[in-house]
Amino acid sequence: MAAYGLYTQIASNKIRSRILLAGLFLLIYVLVYAGALLAETQLRGGQSVSYYLHAAGADLVQALPIATIAGAIWMLIAYRFNQSIIDAVTGGQAVTRQEQPRLYNLLENLCISRGITMPKLKIINTAALNAFASGLNPKQYSITVTSGLLDKLGDDEIEAVLGHELSHIRNGDVRLMVIAGIIAGVIGFLAELFFRTFSRSGFGSRRSSSRSGDSGKGGGAAIVIAVVLIALAWLLSVLIRFALSRSREFLADAGSVELTKNPDALIRALRKIENRGELEGATSAVMEMCIDNPREGFADLFATHPSVEARIEALVKLAGGHDPGPMTD
Repeated sequence: MAAYGLYTQIASNKIRSRILLAGLFLLIYVLVYAGALLAETQLRGGQSVSYYLHAAGADLVQALPIATIAGAIWMLIAYRFNQSIIDAVTGGQAVTRQEQPRLYNLLENLCISRGITMPKLKIINTAALNAFASGLNPKQYSITVTSGLLDKLGDDEIEAVLGHELSHIRNGDVRLMVIAGIIAGVIGFLAELFFRTFSRSGFGSRRSSSRSGDSGKGGGAAIVIAVVLIALAWLLSVLIRFALSRSREFLADAGSVELTKNPDALIRALRKIENRGELEGATSAVMEMCIDNPREGFADLFATHPSVEARIEALVKLAGGHDPGPMTD
């Protein structure tokens, strides 16, 4: 598994992820431009496409400071309340050593072995088998596991799961995925806002009043361009989030093996968790943070995690693990 666990590869992955994250933020400006383009077609009918494009560009330049400040405020609010929102959605409850000595000791031993600050421990009371790490800074970092996972997995398997989630924290995955989710949420919110606002303002009446000649075609074409930009920004934000999540699961698996020296335990844990991790009421953003996300899209294109089979194949090939095959209750 060395090929996945090398610090150079982790560093390279972080650089690529930061580039992708910067791309996500730039998509916000694309949406602002698209919104300005739609506004120009409503305010100034009968113009050419080039006029609308240049006018929207000028609007974007003026709006950049406001858009940046608004995005920063959104990020600060999310930074402060993100963990509280996740706990409210999932029902996660913090536990102490006295309440969960088995779980607490397993995580503490892993942290001591690598000199890592121990994150908080939380439990969700559900029969589902899953776990995730969350938080934006060392004071917020926490690892949440389900009561179903504690009931079904042995100590070495729970340790492997904790190692996986601890690796997400060590590698900076948790902070990055939360920030990416926040920015993607902004993009989704703005996209929906633009569509709702301008659909209610009556594109049809604006177009019908300027259908004659090239000027009418200019307004219609500008609207089409704006709609395409909004749809494209939303789609790219989704794809970037998925790319971040998928690539990092392999590194977290490698990190677990590095911490526990037991690839077989992680393989057994993945087999037991496989397709049993759906958290009732959890949002897609929360499920993307879980060790296994059973919510998959068509043709695997929109799946946020690599398949369990692919992950186990890597553990067998690169870490010398042994696959017992699918497990049933």
